[in-house]
Amino acid sequence: MKKNIALVAGGYTGESVVSLNSAAQVEKNLDTAKYNVYKIIIDRENWNYTSADGKVCAIDKNDFSINIDNEKISFDCAFIIIHGSPGEDGKLQGYFDLIGLPYTSCDATTSALTMNKAYSKALVSHIKGLNTAKSVQLFSRNDYTDQQLKDLLKLPLFIKPNNGGSSIGMSKVNHWDELSDAITRAFNEGSEVLIEEFIQGREFTVGIYKSQGAIKVLPITEIKTSKEFFDYEAKYTDGVTEEVTPAVLSEEQTAKVGEIVKKAYQQLNCKGMVRIDFILESGNNDFYFIEINTIPGQSANSIIPQQVRAAGQSVEEFYGNLIEEALVN
Repeated sequence: MKKNIALVAGGYTGESVVSLNSAAQVEKNLDTAKYNVYKIIIDRENWNYTSADGKVCAIDKNDFSINIDNEKISFDCAFIIIHGSPGEDGKLQGYFDLIGLPYTSCDATTSALTMNKAYSKALVSHIKGLNTAKSVQLFSRNDYTDQQLKDLLKLPLFIKPNNGGSSIGMSKVNHWDELSDAITRAFNEGSEVLIEEFIQGREFTVGIYKSQGAIKVLPITEIKTSKEFFDYEAKYTDGVTEEVTPAVLSEEQTAKVGEIVKKAYQQLNCKGMVRIDFILESGNNDFYFIEINTIPGQSANSIIPQQVRAAGQSVEEFYGNLIEEALVN
């Protein structure tokens, strides 16, 4: 018997556009022989499903069901593809836990913690072989004076919202007179700001997921951008970034990265697919953790689908595995 899958997209932030692109690709690649797929679009005002004939059905939030032509449709699993709030920060997961609906992503606690870059770094910092850049977390602009920051950190610096996604509000500071504007820009996107020392090296990202209870690592992607760093424009503008999958790394480097990211996945109690961004420092190839993304983009040219194909899997098979894993765990 086919399972009813709620493909949940949209969200409350500017990343909703990215979410809708991701959802279109996931919907296209879910096996309709196994699943009845209902795309549910969430925004601050409405949670709706729109049928093929244009009929709009509101979600009953008591049990996350819909009513189509007097037939109640309940769901076996939610495939969450919302970047940012409420799908990536644990809010939606907490609601689904309350009503007993399985979902494909990390649980509420892990989602909330990993949305906070500073907390994520603290939780994984003791893992053997994993390094984190020296940083300062700001809860308000008045926490530190510019002079105190100069005494604590050295240039260049990355300034970013501590609990945002898609690199919106992120800046690289090469001169101290750029610091104030960069902090203001980051605070415009969130209530906390993370200031990190820049690590010189090659930037990479890798997908990790669970299959039949075992943690699996996808082929690694190297990020090469013509911009100074991998910001929102670099991620979503054609021709700005080259993504090399699989990355040109030695077997030893690949194995080392695999062990580190598996431990991070386990330490953070992840479920479903996640993506970890990291840098291999120039000269000594030390692994530096950047951040973890628990709802990675899934648009046509997104990194996870590239890595899935490089691993010899079909995207359809991969998404199906995520659903089946959610249904049994």
